[in-house]
Amino acid sequence: MWSDCNSRLKPLELLTSMSHIQEQDPNSPRLGLLAIFVALFIIAIDITAFSPAIPAIEREMGMDITTSQWVINGYGLVFGVLVVTGGRIADIFGRRRAFITGAGIFLAFSLMGGLALNVPMLLAARAFMGVGAALMWPSILGMAYSLMPEERAGETGGLIMAVCGLANTLGPVMGGLLADMFSWRWIFFINLPVAFAAALMCWKFVPRDVPFDPDERIDYLGVITLTASLLSFLLALNYASGVGFMHPLVIGLLVGFLVFSAVFIYIESHQREVALIPEDVIKNKRFSAAGAVTLFTSITFFSVILYLPQYLTNVRGFTTMQSGLTLVPLMIAFAVFSFIAGKLYQKTGGKILVCVGILAMSLGMFYISRLSDGREYIFGLIILGAGLGLFNPSTTTMVIAVVDPSRASLASAIIYMLKITGGAVGLGVNAAIVGFAPDITTGISRAFEVNACFAFVGFVIAFLFMSAPTVTESERGSIER
Repeated sequence: MWSDCNSRLKPLELLTSMSHIQEQDPNSPRLGLLAIFVALFIIAIDITAFSPAIPAIEREMGMDITTSQWVINGYGLVFGVLVVTGGRIADIFGRRRAFITGAGIFLAFSLMGGLALNVPMLLAARAFMGVGAALMWPSILGMAYSLMPEERAGETGGLIMAVCGLANTLGPVMGGLLADMFSWRWIFFINLPVAFAAALMCWKFVPRDVPFDPDERIDYLGVITLTASLLSFLLALNYASGVGFMHPLVIGLLVGFLVFSAVFIYIESHQREVALIPEDVIKNKRFSAAGAVTLFTSITFFSVILYLPQYLTNVRGFTTMQSGLTLVPLMIAFAVFSFIAGKLYQKTGGKILVCVGILAMSLGMFYISRLSDGREYIFGLIILGAGLGLFNPSTTTMVIAVVDPSRASLASAIIYMLKITGGAVGLGVNAAIVGFAPDITTGISRAFEVNACFAFVGFVIAFLFMSAPTVTESERGSIER
């Protein structure tokens, strides 16, 4: 999720001009920012915190490995598909209102998840938590910038990245600690006081904002058909590992995937400005190349945080806490190289950093796939983290640079949507590979090897088609701003 924070940091002029803030008490901005950063922390931590606890959830709920991936995948899929829509809802109804509503949804379904009696109840809770997070996320970023003076916007961005980096690093450790000392259910329960406090402080200390575009329309049909399409595909992969691809249910789900995909494409081609991905953005070849690269590389992070703890716990006999600590080198390398990428971007250009980052991601996945070779996977985690750190902020910066300034915020949100949904689809593919394998170690190794190949395909696309604007184009963009 560190990269998720980077995805909306650049278009500051858009974020700060989206609403008019009322006069407030001098201490209110600090307390409002505290509430916002607390909420940002629980959203960012919620994917990585569950990764080491998945084996414990499997044992208690009687789930197999292909089903347990939905604990992470359900949240990520809903969050990713709805995040752009969440931003538009904030435009229509106001950021503070959208944030408080999202926090309420997140809180209610965290309680449901903690009290889950069966697998459907647990997975439904995780999916609806994704709805709450999708409402909160764009509102959080907009409110954070609006509460700080424009000349301190860079400081605000640094704080946002710091909170996300801390959440990513602490997530596996905290999840493992809670699961070992108490129960995996406490990963849900810990959200309750935090989300409630954040919503209450936001209501009290963040001024009510005037909606930016109350007349804007939302592409509900696009959201529904895209969700149905991806869900059909993921369910087909999930069931295929148990009954085979020729089973009528699997064939029906794959047909549903094709039908919903066709309907989605038809709807988007007629929605114009309200489409999830507007026509002028999708026809931008540089943006489309960045989107394709994002889809092919997004699985690397998600697969490691889900499947490596599975292997370490179920095969190596690690405790939940130990498997969580194993992911820390990945997170630290991710954070350090994200900082380095920011310093190098102006000197080397984005394309070099993106290509080197993807190669490191591919190499890191290959090393991690050698699970039987002692602790070599730790070296792979460091390489993968370095690659992610170079790739994510550089890609975000390039994406913002190649679109019209008025589309910068939307374009970065779309890239984030592609990242999360691409990761969800990739996890579905990985689950099928693991499900068909003779044992868990072989299955995870094969899945990681496939992910390394996916990343390399992303490198080829980036090398051939990704580019940043020329100096003349950049100067023109600055003038237009």
